Amino acid sequence: MVSCTATGPGRTNLSAGLVSVKSPDGTIQMTLRANGPLTYSVSVDGRMLLAESTLGLRFRDGVTLGANVRLAKVERSTSDLKWENKLGKRRTVRDHHQELRASFVEASGRRFQVIVRAFDDGIGFRYVLPKTTSAQTQDFVLEEEQTQFSFPGNFQCYAGINENTGTKNNPIGYLGSQESEYKPTSLADLPSDQVRMLPLLVKTPAAWVAITESDLYDWAGMWVNRADEAGKGPSITLAARLAPRLDGEGLVKSAFPRRSPWRVLLIARQPARLIESDLILNLASPCVLTDTSWIKPGIASWDWWSQVTRPSTATYRDLVQFSAEMGWPYVLLDAGWSRGTNILQSSRSVNMDELLALAKERNVRLWLWAHWTSLDRNDTYLEAFPLYEKWGIAGVKIDFMNRDDQEMVNWYEKIVIAAAQHHLMVNYHGAFKPTGMIRTHPNQITREGILGNEYNRWSSRVSPEYKATLPFTRMLAGPADFTPGGFLNKQLDQFQFNVRPTQVQGTRCAELALFVCLESPIIHAADHPSHYQNQPGLEFLKIVPTVWDDTRALDGAVGEHVVIARRNGNRWFLGALTDQNPRDIDVKLDFLKTGNWKLKLWHDAPDSDTNGERLVIEQRVVTASDALTLHLARAGGAVACFEPVWQ
Repeated sequence: MVSCTATGPGRTNLSAGLVSVKSPDGTIQMTLRANGPLTYSVSVDGRMLLAESTLGLRFRDGVTLGANVRLAKVERSTSDLKWENKLGKRRTVRDHHQELRASFVEASGRRFQVIVRAFDDGIGFRYVLPKTTSAQTQDFVLEEEQTQFSFPGNFQCYAGINENTGTKNNPIGYLGSQESEYKPTSLADLPSDQVRMLPLLVKTPAAWVAITESDLYDWAGMWVNRADEAGKGPSITLAARLAPRLDGEGLVKSAFPRRSPWRVLLIARQPARLIESDLILNLASPCVLTDTSWIKPGIASWDWWSQVTRPSTATYRDLVQFSAEMGWPYVLLDAGWSRGTNILQSSRSVNMDELLALAKERNVRLWLWAHWTSLDRNDTYLEAFPLYEKWGIAGVKIDFMNRDDQEMVNWYEKIVIAAAQHHLMVNYHGAFKPTGMIRTHPNQITREGILGNEYNRWSSRVSPEYKATLPFTRMLAGPADFTPGGFLNKQLDQFQFNVRPTQVQGTRCAELALFVCLESPIIHAADHPSHYQNQPGLEFLKIVPTVWDDTRALDGAVGEHVVIARRNGNRWFLGALTDQNPRDIDVKLDFLKTGNWKLKLWHDAPDSDTNGERLVIEQRVVTASDALTLHLARAGGAVACFEPVWQ
């Protein structure tokens, strides 16, 4: 049914080619304008967030959808559903949105739709391409997506730079592992000849907004760059750019009918509210698996980060024993476990039968690493996955894809489907950003696409400022295998890289806080068992979960500090991080239910400014009416556990 009023879900004027949709709370509005070039705009609380921005798709056959269109039909619907997420920040997810389905007719006669879903925490929109009515083939090659994001001013933003940007073979920057800091810059300073990673966070006078995508299947990954602004006044426009196919067949090679991924605008008045959003998952396709009971989160011990000698049976035996002592369910056997590129046999230095027997005895399961080409070559995955299932392997860490063109996007889906058939979880490394796959294919339980703790081995890039930026940038897209847990904690003037064993910047409590502040259903604890034994804070790693029933972002400023509380069952966990500046943060405990709660708090010691491995443990009883004052050292942090005191 078409609504023609200015209140409620939105307004429609077919003759003027004007239609809008509002969020359920009425504060966010997206407006589409046709009868000529197709554009859209977005407002928040009546203030402009995005000015008139182009929509459109250009195909190889010369057709451009969105160039000169007429609004033909408008359909509306409302959804208010709940679904269960066992692997995220919130167990019960509410999907509450107003949907607009606008049908357009191009001057050439071609028809298409734009679907918009407006939530209280943002907007998603996608193109829907029906079958053509001509007798010609339904095949198409997409040459350009013309979606733009036009901001009404030169605002501060946080954009990731892919590490291969500017190379001779990759001048625009699509290839690479999408591992980057998100350093502050301005929209006007973004390049027009290179792309930037998503999510891209922008601070506007109206609200904070993060641009990304969801439900990416059989399409190319989206990036952005600055469009040519000549003669366009004060606005700064970002253009969607899709990673090209390596075979030269445009950006997307497919057939009608098709629909694009969702283009997503995460919106919040304060940046901490972005952290609580489930918008990416709400827009993703629902789970396709009928049985997910075998998909189990947890912490894994891991050898690569602290590796000094070649992997051996003895190396992995120690890790299995340590995971058993910690109550962790997993051990990851990283690069070096197999016989070179032959991932069907273990290395001569690794007795797989012995390890499998020991792991089973200790109630620990193994993960195996593989270069993606070793799985892809001659479809080896078709032999490897049944073998791993026979061995009792829990999952595979697949590495070095470093692309998100359509062919690679399809490979991700093919592999995760095949893995599920053999009850294998998947952790993609050298990976593109998450786009909601963990909802659709939950055995893809985590992925990289993040500049993680491994960089401490050879650089100082994993800075306190960077870690305090991650919850507001990369983590908005979905879980990330950051591999926290370095216990050789050094203050900034003491930290060294290219040394063994590997160190981390910041205090012990700051490192513990990463287990709460960053999300990943599978967490690889980075350090060697010998560095954990008898160390303060180790007891926290025995109790901290990796999935959550609720999440509250209590405080935060991008790149400065963040405080997050998460609930698992009856217990709440809190994590706090600060940049290189010491900081006192008052935290209200009103997220707790009524009654008394036993608090155990790990926080920086008085001398943590000089000795990063020092911490203090406090215990006391608190209530929801109390508040904590967290004293964070420079590059410091705090963690806490709250348990109800039953009367």
